[in-house]
Amino acid sequence: MTFVLQLVVTGAALGMVYALIAIGFVIILKCSQAFNIAQGHFVMIGGYLGYTFLVMFNLPIWASLVLSILVAMLLGLVIERLTLRPLVGQPELAVIMMTIALASMLEGAATLIWGGQYKTYHGVLPSFTLKVGEISVPPESLIGLSVSLITVAILLLFFRYTKFGLAMRATAEDLKVVQSLGIKATSVHTVSWMIACVVGVIGGILLGAVSGAMVGLSQVGLKAFAVVLLGGANSIGGAIVAGIILGVLENVAAGYLDPLLPGGGLANVFPFIVIIIVLVFRPYGLFGLPRIERI
Repeated sequence: MTFVLQLVVTGAALGMVYALIAIGFVIILKCSQAFNIAQGHFVMIGGYLGYTFLVMFNLPIWASLVLSILVAMLLGLVIERLTLRPLVGQPELAVIMMTIALASMLEGAATLIWGGQYKTYHGVLPSFTLKVGEISVPPESLIGLSVSLITVAILLLFFRYTKFGLAMRATAEDLKVVQSLGIKATSVHTVSWMIACVVGVIGGILLGAVSGAMVGLSQVGLKAFAVVLLGGANSIGGAIVAGIILGVLENVAAGYLDPLLPGGGLANVFPFIVIIIVLVFRPYGLFGLPRIERI
């Protein structure tokens, strides 16, 4: 029983990081009606930024987070202004193709700057462990859970109580009505991409502390995509719940099923099994609304 609870706790911490990354998917989908294929590559950049600030510059974790967030905001601003703004009003497919191109560019930039090599910064994080009875939470999981919860709470408060957050929610519902009220949709798109970059980079730093920074870290974006589908493509709350569910299921699969298989590896494909199941039986997700289009 203790082993199960241990897997559930660490899985929930991992799931909150997945949920944080998935929120970036949801925000871009709401404002552009297109999936951001490059979201996982923001995670990869975050992992390398964590290595740069924590190891190369030897900065404390709070300073590394602040600097990484500033870099992410600048990156989101540049991406939106130079690549996405010219596509405003164009078909959603054009935006999706642009995000695919962005993914390739970011991967190439990471290879050029950091050599595309595996970087690790496990030892630079605070070495403390939280124990609740016989369950112990390692520092990486505890920091990941804390930072993810704080970031998600800040975003929810921003969307609910700030004027710009309300403008973003309104833009997601009806762009024409928002424009008729004098709200600049381009500003909303800029902030949306900045937020998507920030949550991706923060998630990359947290995951990089566990698995290290590498080009393959961008594959986490596919797991976040599974979270989005499970929770409901337009639901931020759904992404949070689905992230925790997937994190726990993935951890339990790694703890119980992988040892039974020759070579293991089931935990890595588990989110994609979930994608198939969801698309077949509930394509609008757990918290999404079914939409019927009449032709």
